[in-house]
Amino acid sequence: MLAKFWSPGAVKTRLARSIGAVDASRLYYQFLDHLLHRLADRGDRRILAFTPAAQRPRFAQVAPAAWELACQAEGDLGQRMEAFFSTHVRSAGDRVVLIGTDSPTLPCPVIDEAFAALREAPVVLGPTPDGGYYLVGASGRVPPIFADIDWSTPAVWRQTTQRLHQAGVRFRELTEWYDVDEFSDLIRLRDELGQLAQDDLLWRDLSRDVRNLLAKNE
Repeated sequence: MLAKFWSPGAVKTRLARSIGAVDASRLYYQFLDHLLHRLADRGDRRILAFTPAAQRPRFAQVAPAAWELACQAEGDLGQRMEAFFSTHVRSAGDRVVLIGTDSPTLPCPVIDEAFAALREAPVVLGPTPDGGYYLVGASGRVPPIFADIDWSTPAVWRQTTQRLHQAGVRFRELTEWYDVDEFSDLIRLRDELGQLAQDDLLWRDLSRDVRNLLAKNE
């Protein structure tokens, strides 16, 4: 999982236009904390790739023992993701799946499906409704999909899949899921969490906090 330190103004910047930088950073932290605990048994290794390097002690406080810490490389998002895969995809048998922190309710079975898909295809992608992706996975080699991409735009999915087609690389497409980037996404999250919290106490605190945040800003 890729993560940034949750300083106000450095994370969830699009959402911050609607709810303010401080509340956006608090929400980012909650997403990160929730995912770290919920995914603590997924995969053979769990790596939290963080930035900036100076905040390692804070990430060490947050990350459960099941997670390893690794500092992200320098550069834009594509360069950082490419460096991550270059480090961890070392042999034909390696299957590496990478997510961010923007999809706090991403179902655990989707992660399992991504790893399973990499037994049949060298790349797996999880699309988002806004033209991006919430998950990328690779096996055997680093896919040629991280350079010259217009990150944080609706062109990301189209450009990424074009690179794969041009390189003759097969990929598996997972079910669509959503990132929480805009105010409308936060409303969708509130409604989803309301349903989840009825059946599982795991979601109760996050559901309450999202409801309160929306009530303050609607």
